[in-house]
Order: sequence, then structure tokens, then C-alpha cells
Amino acid sequence: MIELLKRLLTSFLLLIIIFFSLNDATILFFLFLAINYFSLIEFNNLFKKIFKKKKQFYFLSFLACVIYLFIFSLIIWNFLVPFSIKTTTSIIFIVLICITTDIGGFIFGKLFGGKKLTQISPNKTYSGVFGSFFLSIISGHFYYIFFKNNLLLEIHYLILITIISLISQFGDLIISFLKRKANIKDSGSILPGHGGILDRIDGVLIALPFGLVLTSI
Repeated sequence: MIELLKRLLTSFLLLIIIFFSLNDATILFFLFLAINYFSLIEFNNLFKKIFKKKKQFYFLSFLACVIYLFIFSLIIWNFLVPFSIKTTTSIIFIVLICITTDIGGFIFGKLFGGKKLTQISPNKTYSGVFGSFFLSIISGHFYYIFFKNNLLLEIHYLILITIISLISQFGDLIISFLKRKANIKDSGSILPGHGGILDRIDGVLIALPFGLVLTSI
């Protein structure tokens, strides 16, 4: 229950920060700086632990993260600026799917347990995967009903939700794999009681730019 409350609180704060950043280019710019800065610190710590004696792999991995975060920021910035009700509504839609994917996986995984999905992340179960899709589809469906006139969608919304949820879960597995290889529980400690930035935005980090590309196809 405590872990669920943590996730709900973090998700709520994330939505508030995103909401304010979606109306002011200056706030959005500094939000990108903060996310990139702390994400790179955590990636740096992960790769240092994973590639202790392989500096060339450490350098290439860290460089790949720098390039990806730059592309991540550029895609979102180009999509949002100049701001409009449709771009704002659409990006919140994608972030909501990522958040409910995470919460749904946690709730169903804890309630029903069952067979483990993969050794990469021992806490991930098939029931959690179902919960991730279920809650993201339910929340996305109601969001679509209320805001469909202000959404930028070039494909059916249920297909978009399913793809974003899948990519978000994949992003979660990637960070879980890196933490497992580094033999650590959390990617950082910037969020007291919650872990690091990557622990909270792992799914968003990958799913958001892909979701924006899909809405623009």
C-alpha cells in the first residue's frame, strides 16, 4: 500500500509539473535541463558499475544516452512549441497512458502475482502485464471520450494506447535490466523514498517520443 501511494503521489506531481511546463517555454526548457541532467547522472552511475573494467563500453553507452536524451528533448520541443490546446492535450494523453501502465502493472502484480515474466525484472509478472494494458486502456478510453476533439490522432486511439503501453513496459524492463546488471535496487536517491529519476520516468522516457511520432504519422 505504501509503495502504491508513493507511485500515485509521484505520478500526481509529475502531471502537475508537466501541466505548468506545457504553457511556458521557459519552464519547459528548465524541465528538460533537469530531467536530462539527473538522468545522465544516474546513467553514468549505472554504467560505471556495469562496465567497471571496460571503459570503452562505458563511454559508448553513456554517449548513446546523451544522444538519445537530446533527440528525446528535441522531438517533444518541436511537437509542443508553439503551444496549442491540441499539442498539450495530446502529450498529457501519452503521459497518462505511461503512468497508468506503471500503476496498473504494480496493482495487478501485487494482487494476483503469478508466473514471472522474465528474470530481467523478477517483480514483473504476466498478471502485471495484463494490468498495465487494462488500466491504461480504461483510463485512456475515458480521456479520449472527454478530450477527443482536442487530440491529435492519426491512428485509432485504442491502437495508440496499446502501442504506448507496450513501449512503456519495454522501457521499464530496460532500466530494470541495467539496475540488475549494476546490482542496485534504485537508479538514484533524488526522490526520497521513491528512488531516482529513472525509476519514475523509465517508461515515459521511451514511450513519449514514440507516441508523439505515432500521433503525427
